[in-house]
Amino acid sequence: MSSARKIPAVFYRSASGGQPVRGWLKALDKADRQAIGEYIAYVQYKWPIGKPRVDHLRGPIWEVRSKIGNRIARVLFAVEQSEMILLHAFIKKTQQTKPADIDLATKRLEDWKNGEIS
Repeated sequence: MSSARKIPAVFYRSASGGQPVRGWLKALDKADRQAIGEYIAYVQYKWPIGKPRVDHLRGPIWEVRSKIGNRIARVLFAVEQSEMILLHAFIKKTQQTKPADIDLATKRLEDWKNGEIS
């Protein structure tokens, strides 16, 4: 893998300074955190890619699809200005990604694009 093609991943930061995806990752155990990090890194080096690692959800929102043990994790992101912005993350409990999760990622992306956060 060549670092010349790697797109940087940045954590969405709320107006209050919180980084929801970073906080979510830190709450996981080390093995799960490492596995999800490897999936994100894979996307950084291989972007643009599709299934099974990545799926397009709606508009500019994509998901990194990770298996951690017998669970399925998702990190929702967008690529803007040659950066992978990590917007929202969760353990999937249903077959479909809930519209509310996609809406939240979309709202965070709009905040980021409008310069309301960094």
